[in-house]
Amino acid sequence: MEKNLFTNSHILSWLKYFSDNTEVDLEHVKILDITRRNKNLIPTVESHRCVLVFTEAGHPDIFYKMWDVGLGDCEVIYNEGSEPKGPILRDPVSAMIDRGINASAGMIILNPSARSTIKFGMDNKKFASGSVKYVGAEIRSVLLSKMQIDDRKNLCIISGESIAVEAAMISGEATVIAVEYRQGDRETMEENVSRFGLQNIRIVDHVGEDTMKDLPVPDTTMLVASASLEHELAYLTGINPHMDFVIYTLDFKMAASIREILARYGLTDVSIIQIAVSYLTSKNVFENQPAPWIITARAQE
Repeated sequence: MEKNLFTNSHILSWLKYFSDNTEVDLEHVKILDITRRNKNLIPTVESHRCVLVFTEAGHPDIFYKMWDVGLGDCEVIYNEGSEPKGPILRDPVSAMIDRGINASAGMIILNPSARSTIKFGMDNKKFASGSVKYVGAEIRSVLLSKMQIDDRKNLCIISGESIAVEAAMISGEATVIAVEYRQGDRETMEENVSRFGLQNIRIVDHVGEDTMKDLPVPDTTMLVASASLEHELAYLTGINPHMDFVIYTLDFKMAASIREILARYGLTDVSIIQIAVSYLTSKNVFENQPAPWIITARAQE
């Protein structure tokens, strides 16, 4: 069993400390121990007004990353040292961007602008620039919705860079396996992982036992159809015959033949839709975006 740095008694002592020394309503606090596996700070702060964060010493750029994604106005309530005692300090994140964490301790982060609902479809400008050409936010929203993400559903995303990033933000306890075949795309993915402070993404360079045997078995896979589609289907259905699939393609021939391909791997519950998005330009002309087919598939119950 994993040994936790912060036990229940530690957490209770920090709760009492903040209760005795602040006006924060602890009834609505979200507790987040980022010393544990797969715990993401930034998405949690974005979606909760009050987060009690437990962290080990280190993380030299933790506040800079929060400021960089637009959380500079959040307020941090903390103390000096690693024990729940002594005077309380309060500072905005924007004033702490050069400060790291120098002791294992708890701190409260207040975000009055937190959103309480899941938000699909981040603006592409927020992602790291690099080799990746990101799918449009509207299409990404549909793909994420089709994946039916929940806190404990492990995911595999193949060549779906921005989708992997957003899925990791939404998934609280789950692992996201990001498969990126090209070195440049893996480097861009690593930059995104660092930018958003994501602890639950594992990046691999191909689908296979040698890269995935030590990773959690996915419950759902989202993939961009390519020449390696059947190899991916064969391996993934082999480790989980009841895996759900969401497939993206711009190729009409692929969309037309996909039922037959999927059937060979026991995936006979298939739905196919096409999505079209147009933007109104400054010249009052609608500009059509690529219109992909989105296929969902799973084995019959």
